[in-house]
Amino acid sequence: MGYLFNPDNWEWVWTENNASFLLQAFVVNLEIAAIAMVLALGLGLALALASIAQSTPLRLAAKGWVDLFRNLPLIFLILYLALSLPDSVKDFWADNAPGFLPEALRGKLVLAGIIGLVLYNSAVLAEIMRAGILSLDRGQRDAAAALGLSYRQQMRHVVLPQGLRRMVPATVSQLITLNKDTTLVSIITIQEVVRSGRVLSNTAGNPFVGGGTVEAPILQVMIFIGLLFVAVNLALSRLSRRLELREDRRTAGGERVTVTGVEEHAVART
Repeated sequence: MGYLFNPDNWEWVWTENNASFLLQAFVVNLEIAAIAMVLALGLGLALALASIAQSTPLRLAAKGWVDLFRNLPLIFLILYLALSLPDSVKDFWADNAPGFLPEALRGKLVLAGIIGLVLYNSAVLAEIMRAGILSLDRGQRDAAAALGLSYRQQMRHVVLPQGLRRMVPATVSQLITLNKDTTLVSIITIQEVVRSGRVLSNTAGNPFVGGGTVEAPILQVMIFIGLLFVAVNLALSRLSRRLELREDRRTAGGERVTVTGVEEHAVART
């Protein structure tokens, strides 16, 4: 423990802009996470809806897709995509990536990391969303059908608004996992925070040996990186808790069966 908290082993943080170097690399992780979160949420919702669709072929295809990508190791997906994506796709991205993106996100292999994160997390999110939708009381759908709403209108005005709110904690938990999983893209040489930490401590060839041209012990470097993730993920957890408490206040007094959205839509139609 003395080695861990020895001030001499933390001097690297305040010298040669080392902390700034790691923070800039951490922004790359956050940007990859933000892009992957948006895409994974959209694809996950589409897969969830397809998995409960009335069309049997569509439902089976969605379930097969979810079962496949949910059970593949994420690191395998990233490596496979890095090796299998056509060079034309990689070159197109490298040549046409928006200029405001950092250099690390304009590389040829970054698409493999993002697509891998999206495929895996969208499959997990699809199951979370499907469970949230199916947890809604059957009476909601029956009431909507009694008012003459089509299947699509039932989903849009009754089922999704209530079902999606129920799954906020589980969804945010998976998004936190996605944020942590962005460190896996370092295996395809994307210059994110973990890879930058190894460069800083001169351990790119051997992750278990510390010390190099810069006095930055690998253990302290990784603790610093871990604290960055803790700060961001705690903020996401707090946001999830606030949303959960707001939903609890909205439904105070126990589980309620309400068709307010259906009634409002029915009135609008008349």
